[in-house]
Amino acid sequence: MKKHLLSTSAIALGIAMAAPASAQEWDMKWGGYHNTHVGYVTVDTSGGIHAGADFDGVDTFTNAEIIFTPSVTLDNGMTFGIDVQYEAKNTGGAIVDESFMYIQSDALGKIEIGNENSAGYKMMVAAPQVRGGFGINSASYSGFIPMSTGLGGNLPMGNRQAAVSSYTEVLGNNDVPRITYYTPSFNGLTLGVSYAATVNGANTSAGNNNNAGNNGTVDRNIGVTDVWDLGLSYRQSFNGVDVNFGARYGTAENNTGLAGTDDPETWGVGATMSVAGWTFGGSYTDNDNGGLQADQEGWSLGVTYDIPGPWSIGLDTYQGEYKDNNGGKGEYEAYQLVASRTLGKGVTWAVYAIYSETSVNGQGLVAGYQDPTFVGVGVNPNTEVEGTLIATSISLAF
Repeated sequence: MKKHLLSTSAIALGIAMAAPASAQEWDMKWGGYHNTHVGYVTVDTSGGIHAGADFDGVDTFTNAEIIFTPSVTLDNGMTFGIDVQYEAKNTGGAIVDESFMYIQSDALGKIEIGNENSAGYKMMVAAPQVRGGFGINSASYSGFIPMSTGLGGNLPMGNRQAAVSSYTEVLGNNDVPRITYYTPSFNGLTLGVSYAATVNGANTSAGNNNNAGNNGTVDRNIGVTDVWDLGLSYRQSFNGVDVNFGARYGTAENNTGLAGTDDPETWGVGATMSVAGWTFGGSYTDNDNGGLQADQEGWSLGVTYDIPGPWSIGLDTYQGEYKDNNGGKGEYEAYQLVASRTLGKGVTWAVYAIYSETSVNGQGLVAGYQDPTFVGVGVNPNTEVEGTLIATSISLAF
């Protein structure tokens, strides 16, 4: 897997097929979303993790981005464009979330180059959810309930691994520079493949893992390199029944030299079925992290119903688990009930309730390649955090 992608040839071929010039103008599109939540939360803990703390009360949470997607379609039908996603909140992290260019046509399919999630991540399917609720399938509600260690909880951060999300990446890498190719759809079937030189910037001259950043030169004799991801999606309708299926597999080369470690992998499958206003679905995912981090697995299950008129309701759950090599274990479970109403084009109002529980058992974890605090190591061992959130939200999409 250390050889370069053959996609480079496909890119060159696609560009060569383009006409020398085009009279078409650039389509300067932009859009985004702004989701604001207001809720009342109660939190109970055990094991002394939050001695003297009081998390109960009213709080707010906002998730927002401004997205620019200018493109131009040449006379031969090929489209060239970019996708740049700006964070609309000052959270102390990256200002630009994702940034990549793409080349697309009906005959070629689509090529993406830049900082973006892998084909496996983007083609995965999980339990359905009513718009306006919170993402229990990514544990993003930890802005209300202290679920993750980064916000005072007892489980590790990491929204792209199977213990907290159906949408996984190899070792949880996030928007690293990569090349992705998607085939044209054939009767609803699409295949995708992605390649990234490294899971983060630790083994590069740039030495960073920022969103929309460059790797610099990559030393493939150290760290975790040559990340490959495969994705498959199938969408079709049969006599009023809509079927959506997704599957993914990803792996990378482990060049850390750490004893007892192996190449990390991730895989997952998911599907939904919609009929007469009802949508049912679920998923199962797994991260075998090769001893570099705790292994993880998780599943989602959900059902939604579009009531005739502006209302929709839904119920979904996510269940996840961490396991290390020393007997340490972490568990995550969450349940959500949502009702939402469409107020107008791109405007949704929702009310919802979430219950979650996170627990950590055991006394340690083999030091992780990226994060040595996954389960235990003296950090929140043998603790539980329970939270209940009652909230409302306004979701704007433009």
